[in-house]
Amino acid sequence: MAKDLNKYADKSRWVRWILKKRISHFLPDKIYLSLLFKEKMGAAIDWENPTTFNEKLQWLKLFDRNPLYTTFADKYEVRGYISEKIGEEYLIPLIGVWDKFEEIDFDVLPDRFVLKCTHDSGGIAICKDKKALDIEAVRRRIDRSMKNNYFYHAREWPYKDIKPRIICEEYMVDESGFDLKDYKLMCFNGEPRCCFVCSNRNSGGGLNIDIFDKDWNLMPFGRPGHPNSTILIPRPETFDRMLQIAEVLSKGIPFIRVDFYEINGKLYFGELTFYPASGFGKFSPESFDNLLGEWIELPR
Repeated sequence: MAKDLNKYADKSRWVRWILKKRISHFLPDKIYLSLLFKEKMGAAIDWENPTTFNEKLQWLKLFDRNPLYTTFADKYEVRGYISEKIGEEYLIPLIGVWDKFEEIDFDVLPDRFVLKCTHDSGGIAICKDKKALDIEAVRRRIDRSMKNNYFYHAREWPYKDIKPRIICEEYMVDESGFDLKDYKLMCFNGEPRCCFVCSNRNSGGGLNIDIFDKDWNLMPFGRPGHPNSTILIPRPETFDRMLQIAEVLSKGIPFIRVDFYEINGKLYFGELTFYPASGFGKFSPESFDNLLGEWIELPR
């Protein structure tokens, strides 16, 4: 079966065409992911013996389907889980939640806030000055996301049955006064092994990614197109607590990424992610794809 899927994946011209069409929604998950993996990664996926990090993420999409994962992926429902598991004090304050954009009363919102769709990735609008906010542009972005079932993008099944809603959170900045750094702990069956730090996301130079081990040593790996920061990022004050919480939240899960923010010495939960870059993220050098893959122990 795997050989047949890879044979179809070699037909690159029609594959690119079909992947862009709504008809692709009707393809079985395994066939769709085989085609998409070949298109994105330039190599056929080995379903029988996955070894790389990205291959194993595709395998987990198909075969590791804990119903609790849908709660983890829901940006509203996960708040209840986090509050119960580690404490409400780690949550960014919530301003409101709505089923439709028309229900939002912008007059009562603060001058700075963040709108997020609960059921996808990218349905977000950051307001730093309400007087300058183009509400119609925000409406178009949010409405587009509300109509989108993110599952069909790369068959990340936890998103499939999330109820689309909109939440509003407080706008937060760190000691720099600019956009927050994301501390993304890569966790393997309850063990955080390394931390991806994303900084300067909205700067003119683009996103920087630095990868540190548990002892905060810079690792010699990266993401193509996202170089290391020009300055050495200091170890967060709350890093030990990040590790402890990540262990709790990732226990019993083959792989999950636990994201945090540190704001003025206080730790906040960001989100839980099962498939970074949808399992199509390249590394430089490529050997890091194999190293992370070795750290994932697939369930029987």
